[in-house]
Amino acid sequence: MRARSLVLVLALALPLGAQAAEERAVPRRTWSFEGLFGAFDPGAMQRGFQVYNEVCAACHSMKLLAFRHLSGIGFTEDQIKQIAAAKQVTDGPNDQGEMFERPGRPSDRFPAPFPNENAARAANNGAYPPDFSTLVKGRDGGASYIYGVMTGYKDPPPGKELLPGMNYNEVFPGHQIAMPPPLSEDQVTYADGTPATVDQMVADVSTFLAWVSEPELETRKRLGIKVILYMLVLTGFLYAIKRRVWANVKH
Repeated sequence: MRARSLVLVLALALPLGAQAAEERAVPRRTWSFEGLFGAFDPGAMQRGFQVYNEVCAACHSMKLLAFRHLSGIGFTEDQIKQIAAAKQVTDGPNDQGEMFERPGRPSDRFPAPFPNENAARAANNGAYPPDFSTLVKGRDGGASYIYGVMTGYKDPPPGKELLPGMNYNEVFPGHQIAMPPPLSEDQVTYADGTPATVDQMVADVSTFLAWVSEPELETRKRLGIKVILYMLVLTGFLYAIKRRVWANVKH
C-alpha cells in the first residue's frame, strides 16, 4: 500500500517538476533608482519616453499621466507644449453638441490609442494591451520583469506548440504572448546620440515606466532620509536628557 502511494506521489510530482523546469525566473537587473539613495537617470527616462512615444504608444495607453507631468523627467515647458500639440485629443461637446479632435495641451492626459477595449483586442489578436500607468508596480519583479519580457523572445523549444498568432517568450507566464517582439536595432534615433541597441532601448523604456508608476519615489526617499536623521538626533537628545535627569539618583 505504501509503495503504491509512493508511485502515485511521484507520478503527480513529475508534471509539476517539468513545469517548474520550463518556467524561467525573471532576470535580475540592477537599476539606478534602487536602494535608499537610488535616483532616476534623467537621460534614461527621456530616452525611454522617446521609445514609448514612437513605438509603444501605438498599442499601450498611459491614462494616468498628463503631459505636464513630463517636467519630472527634465523636459522644459516649451518641450512639453510641443509634445502635447503633436497628439490629437478628444474634446467637447461643441456648440452643435458634437465631440471634436484638437491638439493636446500640457494639462491633457495621454490619449488612448484605441477608442475602447474591443477595438484594442481586435487589433491585437484578441489580447488587450495593458495600460502603462502602473505596470511596473503591478508586476512581480518590477522593471526587471518588463526588461525580461521585452528581451525574452526566443525560438520555441522542440516540441513546444504555440497557439495561432502567439510568440514564444521565456519570461512571460505560460511562455506564449500575443505581442510580437516590439523593438529592433536602431528602431529609434536618440536625440542625445546614444546607440539604439535593443538592450539600451529596453533598459531606457523600463526606467521610464518605473518613473511613471512611481514618480514620487525620489521625494519619498529624501523624506525618509530626513526622518531617519531626525529620529537619530532626537534619540541622542533623549538619551542625554535621561542621563542628566537620573544622574543623581542612587541605584
